[in-house]
Order: sequence, then C-alpha cells, then structure tokens
Amino acid sequence: MTDLFEAVDALLSRPADLLPPPEVRARLRKASGLTQEEVAEAFGVHRMAFLRWENGQSMPRPKHRAAYLRLLKGWAEKHPDASAGFELTEAC
Repeated sequence: MTDLFEAVDALLSRPADLLPPPEVRARLRKASGLTQEEVAEAFGVHRMAFLRWENGQSMPRPKHRAAYLRLLKGWAEKHPDASAGFELTEAC
C-alpha cells in the first residue's frame, strides 16, 4: 500500500499546467487582436482544433499545451484586464 501512496504523492507533487477558463482564453486572444485562424496557424493546427482548445472541448497535446499556456501567460501580462478573475501564475 505504501508504494501506491508514494505513486499518488508523486502525481500530486507535479506542477499543474491548468489553462484558464474558456471565457478568459477567448478574452485574452481578442484583447491581443488575433483571430482563431491566426493562432491556429502559428501552432500548426486547424482552426477547429484551436477552437476546441479555446472553448474547453479538448485539451492540446503536451507540446502544444505548454506553448499555449506560455502564450496565454504572455497575453495576460500584456492585457491584465482581460484575465480578470483568473491569475495565470508560474504554478499554472
């Protein structure tokens, strides 16, 4: 049982890479003056894939997720009013 608890503890100690709620994601993108198509193109994905990320229907794969989170953090720094109600921290 100790091994199981250690495995659970290891999972709990991982840093979270939580994305902000969908409405905050969209506000940040719009505040930056970008379309879904422009962001999707930068990520090398179809606009529908990005739309699903933005509205919370799906999550980006790990490589894209880290980059998307970095983009959201950058936008939040540039447009703090657009991220009101959700703080994007290093723990995210």
